[in-house]
Amino acid sequence: MRALVMNNPKQFGRVAVMMGGSAAEREVSLKSGAAVYEALKCKGVDAIAIDVTGSPIEALAGLKIDRVFNIIHGRGGEDGVLQGVLEVLGIPYTGSGVMASALTMDKLRTKLCWQGFGLVTPKWCLLENEADLDDCIEKLGFPVIVKPAQEGSSIGMSKAGNRDELQKALIVAEKYRCDVYAEAWVTGKEYTVAVLDGEALPVIRLETPNAFYDYEAKYQATTTQYHCPCGLSPDQELFIRNLAVTACKVVGVKGWGRVDVFIDDLGQYQLIEVNTVPGMTDHSLVPMAARQAGIDFNELVWRILETSCG
Repeated sequence: MRALVMNNPKQFGRVAVMMGGSAAEREVSLKSGAAVYEALKCKGVDAIAIDVTGSPIEALAGLKIDRVFNIIHGRGGEDGVLQGVLEVLGIPYTGSGVMASALTMDKLRTKLCWQGFGLVTPKWCLLENEADLDDCIEKLGFPVIVKPAQEGSSIGMSKAGNRDELQKALIVAEKYRCDVYAEAWVTGKEYTVAVLDGEALPVIRLETPNAFYDYEAKYQATTTQYHCPCGLSPDQELFIRNLAVTACKVVGVKGWGRVDVFIDDLGQYQLIEVNTVPGMTDHSLVPMAARQAGIDFNELVWRILETSCG
């Protein structure tokens, strides 16, 4: 891991930690934001916490801000909207730019980009309405996982093992007002790889007794297990870390992010999605990977903030 770029907290100027938002992940964002704000204060950074409940332009009105630590998860903060506002205002910010943020918020378009580059991602079928169910069953079989294309934290996702469950899963996902797709169920082991300033952190293997790594498993359960070291051989871990870095480069991710990957029962690496504003709560995976690399939470927050200075 590279040496720190900044040594004096005054070099950052006044930093707005923007959190909250109006997406389904608002509560998680508020927890992440509170942790980030406290870390910056502990490091001597002149930080202010901003709970965005409406327009980000209004939230910043009248404030003298030198840069933004963006920790708004989901639509409105992770999809290019906030990034566009900050670009117009000329305020540097953490994380990816407008294009990469908008692209990676849409899991379907991300999969198309990866596929175009030759990276493997599970097969899928777009579900525009109930008329698509039979075609989906013919193409993918069962089980499948149904996802809203523009939600995070596994919100709106359901596993379906028959036609009735598939129909119900579609109804659930349609509530989130974006494209819905069914993805072939991957049997294997699930991993996640944090990428910080172009370098992959140690890999984490996820294990849950739930049907899949859903919202409850991510933020509420005490039964979820996180394995770091992940149990892969050194060559396998290096491969999956390099794969995560490549996956980020293909879609233009900058600063930091987290890539989710399965290794299926045949040994095939399958990319699932990339998050450009990952969680920073006590259950979150990026801080966990950073600790394994010898980076405590406060230093991690500092390093992420440094990426806004490029």
